[in-house]
Amino acid sequence: MAARSIGSLSISFGLVSIPVKLYSATEASRAISFNLLHKACGSRLKQQYLCAKEEIPVAREDMVKGYEFAKDQYVMFTPEELKALEEAGTHAADITEFVPIEAVDPIFFDKAYYLAPDKGGTKPYSLLAKALRESDRCAIGRWAARGKQYIVMIRPIADGNGDALVMQQLLYAAEVRAVKDIDIPKTDVKDVELKLAKQLIDQQASDKFDPSAYTDDVRTRIEAAVQKKVEGQEVTVADEAPEGGAQVIDLMEALRASLEKKAPAKSQAEPRAETRKPPKRAQAEPSAKKAAKRG
Repeated sequence: MAARSIGSLSISFGLVSIPVKLYSATEASRAISFNLLHKACGSRLKQQYLCAKEEIPVAREDMVKGYEFAKDQYVMFTPEELKALEEAGTHAADITEFVPIEAVDPIFFDKAYYLAPDKGGTKPYSLLAKALRESDRCAIGRWAARGKQYIVMIRPIADGNGDALVMQQLLYAAEVRAVKDIDIPKTDVKDVELKLAKQLIDQQASDKFDPSAYTDDVRTRIEAAVQKKVEGQEVTVADEAPEGGAQVIDLMEALRASLEKKAPAKSQAEPRAETRKPPKRAQAEPSAKKAAKRG
């Protein structure tokens, strides 16, 4: 099914303005979600907001938004006041600078959008995409939408027929924690260990990343279980694997064994296949069946 545009905007740098269409690059709808039901009758549950002081349900029209400036102390804002604070949408992404692509750490990446040329924008679109690719740079700018202001990164990608553009929404510096806040002890690495580690990396190295080589096994299991439930079949649950694994005592042994494509004896987390217990049923057998067996 062809992708549908979710909006339009223009990319501007200098005196050049490129009209483009906006497409979501990801599919949040692919996520599997469950509803909360009443266990006794299977009916859908409704959500209610309760007043913490009076312990009574509060209707939507009686709600206002407030900011907690101190413990249990709030200042309230009307919808009109909050609307006045929002950023006015400009339908434009204004480029402020061009930087090397590798200068932007992926930790700042947020939501991504595909950009396609809109009417009259094919030539300047292709020109910008090719210029970015050949210069190994990306564009950094600002984009206002939905009442908020975003930092965006516009970068080129290959689409099979040429160059396409992706607008990557970025996080602000205040939204990313500094790695220095993490306690990482300084440790010396031996040259021989480093050599073996590099050999292991080279052994498993690929020229490019192929996302289609990875599938969501959890989603597949959930879909299969849902289908079984719909068909009235019983779902079985396998015994849980022991948490964690045995500690690898000798790092050199682990590296050498990895290069030889065999796991070291002390790092095998999974039990042997022949010693695994058969899966147990998720539900106990009905009492009628038990009575029949006893008879």
